[in-house]
Amino acid sequence: MNIALKFPAGFRWGAATAAYQIEGAAAEDGRTPSIWDTFSRVPGRVRNGDTGDIAADHYHRMPEDVALMRELGLTDYRFSIGWPRVQPTGRGPALQKGLDFYRRLADALLDAGIRPVATLYHWDLPQELEEAGGWPHRDTAERFAEYAALAADALGDRVVTWTTLNEPWCAAFLGYSSGVHAPGRTDPAAALRAAHHLNLAHGRAVAALRAALPTPAEISLTLNVHAVRPLSDAPADVAAARRIDAVGNRIFLDPVFHGRLPADLIEDTAGLTDWSFVHDGDLRAVSAPVDSLGVNYYSPTVAAAGPPEPSGEPSPWPGAAGRVRLVPAPGPRTAMDWPVDADGLYEVLTRLSGELPGTPLLVTENGAAYDDYADPSGAVHDPERVAYLDAHLAAVHRAIGAGADVRGYFLWSLLDNFEWAYGYGRRFGIVHVDFASQRRTPKDSAHWYAGVIARGGLGR
Repeated sequence: MNIALKFPAGFRWGAATAAYQIEGAAAEDGRTPSIWDTFSRVPGRVRNGDTGDIAADHYHRMPEDVALMRELGLTDYRFSIGWPRVQPTGRGPALQKGLDFYRRLADALLDAGIRPVATLYHWDLPQELEEAGGWPHRDTAERFAEYAALAADALGDRVVTWTTLNEPWCAAFLGYSSGVHAPGRTDPAAALRAAHHLNLAHGRAVAALRAALPTPAEISLTLNVHAVRPLSDAPADVAAARRIDAVGNRIFLDPVFHGRLPADLIEDTAGLTDWSFVHDGDLRAVSAPVDSLGVNYYSPTVAAAGPPEPSGEPSPWPGAAGRVRLVPAPGPRTAMDWPVDADGLYEVLTRLSGELPGTPLLVTENGAAYDDYADPSGAVHDPERVAYLDAHLAAVHRAIGAGADVRGYFLWSLLDNFEWAYGYGRRFGIVHVDFASQRRTPKDSAHWYAGVIARGGLGR
């Protein structure tokens, strides 16, 4: 096969997971409940009443999973550290048994020639901190900085690449505004406070990591930057897209990279808050320099003027709720009912390249859920996922050609896992997991990705 789309030398080929989604062992070795342990036990919150108690049992099967990564040829593996596994109450000394697991994981990765990429927060806030106020409470940001320092002290000799937060938009607005994610609260004003305190937690953690880690270290933040499009060129639709962009993207991008809050966001949310929870010095702390930006992308967001269709469901868009309706984008859909649109990834990467010159970018999540199953021979054929990944990697290549400094691609996900409120009903992995037996089976997409990595590019 000819290599039609060659990626730059040193391009990082990875896969990503999250602790609560794969580890299991929810009550072992001192781990205490996170907000997702609590949320998943509330009837009706997670499909089929599923929990992450066992998940993909990665806590016990980690060596097997690292061997799979080696077989795929991954250069990097992005995992998250479970906060309640290493600091069960969210305060105080670290739990060494929990840290030992991540030490073993990092050592196994390094032995396999794979770079460990650690994310400090992928939504598993210790339940005790939620009961003390959660992310709307300012003190949570300070607790996060202490936790970051503990993790860096324990793993800084093994892990060079660190991400503070994964998708703070989801943590703030799905967790505290629409309530479809843990902790399940529906208070838009609290969600805006949570967003600021997540930003502050990021800034405080950057400072803590810089103090604790040896140099050089790569410190990053991962955002699910929305590819926002107006339904039409009509001024009302353009204004609707602006509102979504303010609370979906610029609420994080502007403080982190420019040390300011968007003026239009403050105006849009005036009926909800006066932003007095932003203290003197906060934005200076939030804008501590980072070494790269992680970008998660799955599908575009199309906005139009007018109230949304009545559903009775709380909105995750403070400042836009009641004024904007989201319109399904055209095209084929995944099992999540998300549109497949690789152009959106190109749009996001080129936008960020233009707005944040000098900031290297990593695609830290990109993938698709389909209704995969093992056939009678045991094979798992997933041609739709292969087509999805191929198209999106081509979009990354196109963005690089347009000048975007994209350094790597981490597909979501290595393993089928606990897919948050969807439980085990959605499969994103390139490795099939039979959750009854925990048997791992690489899908066709895994073999395809291994070929891409070996070639350093896409064939045509």
